[in-house]
Amino acid sequence: MSDSRPTIGFVGLGIMGRPMVRNLMKAGYAVTVHDVNRAAVDELAAEGAKVAGSAREAAASTDVFISMVPDSPDAEAVYAGPGGAFEAARAGWLAIDMSSISPRVARELAAKAAAAGATMLDAPVSGGDKGAIAGTLSIMVGGDAAAFDRALPILQAMGRTIVHVGDAGAGQVVKVCNQVVVALVIQAVSEGLVLGAKAGVDPARIVEVLQGGLASTRVLEMRQGNMLGGHFEPGFRIRLHLKDLANALALGREIGVALPATALVEQQMEALKVAGRVDLDHSGLITLVEDLAHYSVAKGSLD
Repeated sequence: MSDSRPTIGFVGLGIMGRPMVRNLMKAGYAVTVHDVNRAAVDELAAEGAKVAGSAREAAASTDVFISMVPDSPDAEAVYAGPGGAFEAARAGWLAIDMSSISPRVARELAAKAAAAGATMLDAPVSGGDKGAIAGTLSIMVGGDAAAFDRALPILQAMGRTIVHVGDAGAGQVVKVCNQVVVALVIQAVSEGLVLGAKAGVDPARIVEVLQGGLASTRVLEMRQGNMLGGHFEPGFRIRLHLKDLANALALGREIGVALPATALVEQQMEALKVAGRVDLDHSGLITLVEDLAHYSVAKGSLD
């Protein structure tokens, strides 16, 4: 490892964060981790990560600080709360928030970092747990172009498609666009599979045909096993996708863009939350379509 390679602090060791840290270490970076989940910290410490007792400590001891937390309030707490990373912000320090949060909050945090002489990028990801494990995430980055160039080798350890999309907050704007499309595709796939299966066609054959034509989609490539098998262990939880759609709708209201289909799917996910299914993988949206049809794709019968 080169002596000039930056050291990295990483906060947020969930389904996505843990494999992202592993890929950074595999690429030769020294990583210091922190999380409220001590078991996740201990797991990575056993694999060679250093441990910090707070976000501030992780930021103070490293050159680049990365966060991967669930929502806007979590990001605000990690950076601007007591013991937060901004307490250690300084000239030359770079923060990269890879969480999916409100574009407005991303811009506010970037401004606070700049006030301390530091630089912050918003760099949310797409690709789910499988992409995080494989190091093939799509990463959309907002912020200063020079900071992006500095961050690029680090991001390349975690992702394959890495695009600088604009100024602070732009990464989060593109992420909510991504989440709108993914949610609507999941809904469309769910309706198609339930319709065809209840009409008597083998759903695996439906998938085979869809994937060979214009309807081919990464949703089916990545989640067909869940939807055909009826098991929805979370790669990306419905509760998090619901949050992303709320951010999309809020942005739409802010700038004057109507999102009627997004609002519909957001309410369907809200119904799953009420039904106690909010921690299913987002492909579990098919269960609501199954409920309405009184038919299970996985079981091939009325359920």
